[in-house]
Amino acid sequence: MPSRRTLLAALALPAPALAQARPMRIIVPFAAGGSGDITARLVAKHIEGTTGQPVVVDNRPGANGVIGTMAVKTAAPDGMTLLLATSSTHSANPSLVRDLPYDPERDFTGIGIFASNGAYLMVRPEAPWRDVAALVADAKARPGRMFFGHFNASSRLPGEMLNIMAGTQVQGVPYRAIGAAFGDLIAGRLDLIFVDTTAGDAYLAQGQTRALAVTAPRRWARWPDLPAMAETWPDYHLTGFLGVAVPAATPRPIAERLNGLVNEAGQAEPARSRMREFGLDPKVLDLEQIATLLRAEREKWARFVRLAGIEPE
Repeated sequence: MPSRRTLLAALALPAPALAQARPMRIIVPFAAGGSGDITARLVAKHIEGTTGQPVVVDNRPGANGVIGTMAVKTAAPDGMTLLLATSSTHSANPSLVRDLPYDPERDFTGIGIFASNGAYLMVRPEAPWRDVAALVADAKARPGRMFFGHFNASSRLPGEMLNIMAGTQVQGVPYRAIGAAFGDLIAGRLDLIFVDTTAGDAYLAQGQTRALAVTAPRRWARWPDLPAMAETWPDYHLTGFLGVAVPAATPRPIAERLNGLVNEAGQAEPARSRMREFGLDPKVLDLEQIATLLRAEREKWARFVRLAGIEPE
């Protein structure tokens, strides 16, 4: 294992000198196939191409992202283990998970941010509702007999917010992974689902689902006919982020070098175009700017959790 002195020296050299014998790991705390997994692989490919450093993407799903996040918290702070941080792990979990075994601010240093535009409200193609108003009317007529699937905090909160703002009683059903939730939606065992643009676009392209709205504050330019939930409920706008973090004890020079690499990954082609395809807006931020943004995100999600009346579990 390289010593800290060796790593610090390597990080001060041109990018190719970063390469180490053992691979760097980017731990994704959710199953493969979602936006986090795809983003991690884009970042990994850029780091490998820029530095010659092998990078492995390691999916560690479970416990709403806690298992994978803890794997990075307890990893050596040597810059060789990165976390694909999300709104679930760093913004929503502090308000939704009782006795959370990590503190996003105390235990991690953010080294990159890719902002998201929100999620789709999706139903199966043959669903009877052509818009959100029809769905809400049906849900009110059948209290407690309609179901939405969720597989992390970011997909649960939109459904709970819908219940609060529309006065419905749509029941949430937890899933371990996004694929299982989609399977039950398509099979008719679920009525709706809120899902990020990456996975949502794939199912839309295959004709397996239909979108009724987006959770962004306004309509998206690429889907101008798709309403924003905020058009009906002005306070309903849930957007999140994807990012990269390292253990808080990681030496500053290493964190700064990784910050530069992640920023480069978000601006380089084809990664930038690929991220934009699924609604991400790669940012170029330094460590202090990232810390400020993450703090604001936590406060925002805490406010929405309070509004939705959700108690930590």
